[in-house]
Amino acid sequence: MKSLFTLNDKAWSGFSLLYKWQKSLGNYIAVAGHDNSVKIFDRHGQKWTELNLAGRCVGMDWDKDGDILAVIAAKSSSIFLWDASVNKTSQIDSGMRDQMSIILWSKLGPVLAVGTEKGNLLIYNQQTSRKIPVLGKHTKKITCGCWSAQNLLALGSDDNTLSISNHEGDTIRQITLRGEPANICFSVLKTNERSAQGENTVSMSVDKKILTLVNVNNPEDRQELAFQQHYGNIVSYCWYGDGYILTGFSRGYLVVISTHVREIGNEIFEIRNYKDILNSVAISAALNKVASCGDNSIKIHELSELSDIINVVELEEETKGLDKLSWTDDGQLLAVSTQKGALHVFLTKLPILGDSYSTRLAYLTSLLEVTVSNQVEEETPVTIQVEVEPTFIAMGPYHVAVGMNNRAWFYTFLDQEPGVKKLKDIEYLGTIASMCLNSDYAAALFEGKVQLHMIESKDQEEKKQMKLFPDGDRQGRILCHALTADFLYYGSDSGNVVCVLVEDWETVCIYNHSVGVKKVFPDLNGTRLVFIDNKNGGFLLSPANKTESCIELPNFSPTITGVLWDNWHADRGVFVAYDDDKVYTYVLHKTTIYGPRVVLVGSTTLLHSQKPLLLYNGELTCQMASGKTSEVSLSTHSFLKHSTGTAPNSPPELSKMIEQALTLKRFHEAFDLCKSASSEKDWAELGKACLVHMEVDLAIQVYRMNGDVGMVMSLQDIQGIEDMNLQAGHLALFLGEYNLAQDLYLSSSGPIAALEMRKDLLHWDSALMIAKRLAEDQIPFISKEYAVHLEFIGDYVNALAHYEKGMTHVNQDHDEACQAGIARMSIRMGDIRRGAAIAIQHPSRVLKKECGAILENMKQFFEAAQLYEKGQYYEKAASVYIRCKNWAKVGELLPQVSSPKIHLQYAKAKEADSKYEEAAQSYESAKDWDNAIRVLLDHLKNPQDAVRIVRETRSIDGAKMVARFFQGLNDYGSAIYLLVLSQCNDEAFQLAQQHGQMEVYADIIGPEATQEDYQSIALYFAAEKKHMQAGKFFQKCGQYSRALNHFLKCPSTDDNQAVEMAIQTVGQAKDSTLTTQLIDYLMGESDGMPKDAKYLFRLYMALQRYREAARTAIIIAREEQCAGNYRNAHDVLFSMYTELQAQKIKIPAEMVTNLMILHSYLLVKIHVKRGDHLKAARMLIRVGNNISKFPSHVVPILTSAVIECHRAGLKNSAFSFAAMLLRPEYRNEINPTHRKKIEAIVRHPDTSELEEETTPCPFCGSQLKQNELLCISCNNNLPYCIATGRHMLKEDWSLCPHCEFPALYSQLTLLLETETVCPMCSETLNVQQERTRQRKKNPKDESENTFCSSYQIGLHTSTPFRMLLL
Repeated sequence: MKSLFTLNDKAWSGFSLLYKWQKSLGNYIAVAGHDNSVKIFDRHGQKWTELNLAGRCVGMDWDKDGDILAVIAAKSSSIFLWDASVNKTSQIDSGMRDQMSIILWSKLGPVLAVGTEKGNLLIYNQQTSRKIPVLGKHTKKITCGCWSAQNLLALGSDDNTLSISNHEGDTIRQITLRGEPANICFSVLKTNERSAQGENTVSMSVDKKILTLVNVNNPEDRQELAFQQHYGNIVSYCWYGDGYILTGFSRGYLVVISTHVREIGNEIFEIRNYKDILNSVAISAALNKVASCGDNSIKIHELSELSDIINVVELEEETKGLDKLSWTDDGQLLAVSTQKGALHVFLTKLPILGDSYSTRLAYLTSLLEVTVSNQVEEETPVTIQVEVEPTFIAMGPYHVAVGMNNRAWFYTFLDQEPGVKKLKDIEYLGTIASMCLNSDYAAALFEGKVQLHMIESKDQEEKKQMKLFPDGDRQGRILCHALTADFLYYGSDSGNVVCVLVEDWETVCIYNHSVGVKKVFPDLNGTRLVFIDNKNGGFLLSPANKTESCIELPNFSPTITGVLWDNWHADRGVFVAYDDDKVYTYVLHKTTIYGPRVVLVGSTTLLHSQKPLLLYNGELTCQMASGKTSEVSLSTHSFLKHSTGTAPNSPPELSKMIEQALTLKRFHEAFDLCKSASSEKDWAELGKACLVHMEVDLAIQVYRMNGDVGMVMSLQDIQGIEDMNLQAGHLALFLGEYNLAQDLYLSSSGPIAALEMRKDLLHWDSALMIAKRLAEDQIPFISKEYAVHLEFIGDYVNALAHYEKGMTHVNQDHDEACQAGIARMSIRMGDIRRGAAIAIQHPSRVLKKECGAILENMKQFFEAAQLYEKGQYYEKAASVYIRCKNWAKVGELLPQVSSPKIHLQYAKAKEADSKYEEAAQSYESAKDWDNAIRVLLDHLKNPQDAVRIVRETRSIDGAKMVARFFQGLNDYGSAIYLLVLSQCNDEAFQLAQQHGQMEVYADIIGPEATQEDYQSIALYFAAEKKHMQAGKFFQKCGQYSRALNHFLKCPSTDDNQAVEMAIQTVGQAKDSTLTTQLIDYLMGESDGMPKDAKYLFRLYMALQRYREAARTAIIIAREEQCAGNYRNAHDVLFSMYTELQAQKIKIPAEMVTNLMILHSYLLVKIHVKRGDHLKAARMLIRVGNNISKFPSHVVPILTSAVIECHRAGLKNSAFSFAAMLLRPEYRNEINPTHRKKIEAIVRHPDTSELEEETTPCPFCGSQLKQNELLCISCNNNLPYCIATGRHMLKEDWSLCPHCEFPALYSQLTLLLETETVCPMCSETLNVQQERTRQRKKNPKDESENTFCSSYQIGLHTSTPFRMLLL
């Protein structure tokens, strides 16, 4: 707070003063002493005029607009009116005979109320000159009063009453008080009820002890608030905020009370501000501050924090003490009168007015004082005393201009004292909105135009050296302008940003924006500028560089009011945008691999009433309301503190500083910080930033420090490249930005680098596209590599095409690899004859084995066996010959076969042909002792050899069979002996019991026999031939072999349960012999009746042999599929899929693929039924591409594909399938009703094809066709929708609540309008159930990436993925 002036008139000496600030504007202050006059001063302390009165001034007041001052004087019945606008005084005869005591202007209109010492009242309307005298309003002197916002008049009198009257003087309320009222004030008392009555409460101090609150509408509703006696008398009080009253007491106390209904009378705050006495309290609502005076000092508090004193002014020369305080309405000036007749005026708030040019500042330090300083270059500040209180300041390199309205004063700087002199003043054609200076010119904006003129020109030359913009041919009003050393920029309401070359005053360029431009901020050189449009958007414009064009500033706050460019020589691309609360730091990254862009670095909070003027190397110079400047260090430049040698920082702080330095392109500072941090992560970030900004030399140093030898060598290779695009392409490649690298390569002088990059990355499809443009000789080699990749992912159609394109007929090794691929793909595509012929002629044995395996999987056993035999894989050949029942070939190959399995199969075949001796020998060669013993006993009747085998091998089942044989011969002793030998003690016991051979059994078994409860029961049931029960009890007593034998003997009615129990028994036993026995039973080798393959699958699951289980499931489904039972095959695969998934077992890729193809086939019927022929056609195309998996219905499926494709507009696909149907092997099977149409499609081909829509990949976001299930960008297999067969989308994800297969939510809801079951699991499903499931999902609990990764590798996660549909 600064002392502005002091008024000390001799006529006032020794007496208290009566004074009033002009309302609203605060340009004048009227002061009256005891000298029968009122003196009026302006806000700078200059006497403006003086009113001579008939007696001492007893009251004065300004009207609501501050235009007229009304004064009343002792010994006079006249009212003096002074008009401030014309400086004229007039008098009005009040007509009142008694002495006037108080005068008050209404808050709403030109109505004046005058009270007298005898209690009378005069209402005077200045506009109509009407006088309304009201006699007897009070019985004694009217001492205080106040008008309300509703034009009610409250008056207090020495008769201890309060009257409330309307604007015509009619009494509305008359209220009796306990004492003399003072300081009457209207306000709003907060109640629990909403009220639109406005100021409903009159407050006053009564006898200086009690604060009374009276309800205007209900006088009986009054609150009398008494305070503690040690506070003293009430000096003054003020309402503020939301119903709070600040009261000052004579003994120095300040107390805040609340008038809220629930808190009324409560002391919210109390402080003793003065030791001896408090004289006055005043609140400035504009500043939200309170001033108090006492003990010869003034203290200022923030109303929001009353406990803190923000300013103290000591007036030690005022020995008699202080008197009254008063603020101007805008809070800029504070007046305090003293007991000895002096008036001090203080400047509490300056208009924040300033400007800068380069590092030099000009700012307002007093109402008539401007200070010019250059703290960066440490120049001595220069003070300029100006003639008027300015409304704008403009700074130039050699001049400063100040002004108001349409006039400007120019000052020039001098090298000698006083450092500045007035140059001239100029009047313009309108009120100046803003002004800019450079070394020679001034540009003033007024009334939508800019006047550009020389600063130091002679009067006669001034008109010649002046020009108005815009030119006559341009329309629109100019809203803003700026001036640099060479250019004038201005923006108009039509959206034009115009650049004018000052040297010849010609327009250089014009940028047309979509909306009006309200502010422009060029940098010091004028090569770039930031502008703000009428929609509060920020943009960076480079008029001289068309490649940068116009860049929108990211996260630009709509409250931003200005922009400053950094004047530090190394930070030319850094600028800040500021509003009242924050400063936002931006930086232009001009040279990056991504092209020019603007980045928001961060924000810094500003203190209240700080306006940024200058930015230099992260230090922001701000002007404050006190007329001083302050330095603010930007939080985005905190790394500069570390470079100045401050205390060491923690690693997280250093990492943050490094990040800031990198964003601001301060790479060398970041390098030093990385040395201090010694973190590999920080070095990596610095290296990446250097690559992005194409700082190759520094990047080499960084990666050398980080120990990355490979990157250093790579960067050294490109260090000397002059082509910026080529170098940027290499850098983008190093950063993994492959698409960007390709674009940069193709736009450079070495586009072939794009092809080499795609080849190195194995991006063969992209490589092929580039090769067609740049290097056609590379197409065969790329095609071959691409074909290998397509073959690996199962796209055999395209793989075959690319293998064929890869033939060069020059490079033998390359052509052989292509021929091998053609052979494999031909076989997979169904052209077996071609593929087999190529494989046979090919010199590679491995190819023959691969093709044989493919044919074997396709059940083309004869051709597969031939290829195995040609490749000298005799065991595989013999195995396949067995499958096609070519026993003659098997016999030829047996001498070269050592596999027991093949010998076993041959033995079974010979047994079937009744060649038992050969069968027995083969069984023995295959080490299948049980079957060898069986043939010896059942067919050859040769027990001697059977016993020999049992004794040599200790075969339990063989011993049983021999025992049964001897039992048939009634040789029970031998039978029991063999049973005991085979560890079948219970069966031996039964045999002994049935045939009276117990003694023999006892002799043989010896003392080892122990009987338990379960065993006894089991024996009982066995005796009764109740095999199921016997097996169960044998299982309980741990005799798994006995239990299994009984389960396998169960009658067919109990077959299912018996087999399940047998599987459970074998699973518990973990015995390979029992496993072999049950497998033989399930395969039908023991009884000639093969069981359902699902039991074999469950057996493998029970044994935890998951690979065999999965293989079995696939075989089951394949057999059903080959038989044409596609729904059964689908259900088998689905059930096995879910069971494996429940066990968290990796699902084979073949199972996933087969299930997908079968499901696609089943979706066709649903889409056709719904009339959605396009979706049906897409699914039939997928099925048709895998037609070899549907051998039973090749022709019907292809026929459907032709029809649906033709309906859906996929004419080219219809032609392809029609051509396939007309092959000789299919032609005769075509339905006659469709044959002619199909032939017509082939004869008149239409290659038009409806373009398939593209949607983003759920992994990487790349665009690919809807029905494509392999992303060519990230090479991931994509999850497919069970409702449409398309790949899934992240933003449209849902799951079936039963099977938890994914579906596009939008498509599934459409499907459920006509269908009632899930397309995958056939469980009942409805739209409401799916919507409820969508609402319950929480994306925070479950991760999308987890599910996608699990889907990719074929695993089931324990927490399935859920995505909230946005």
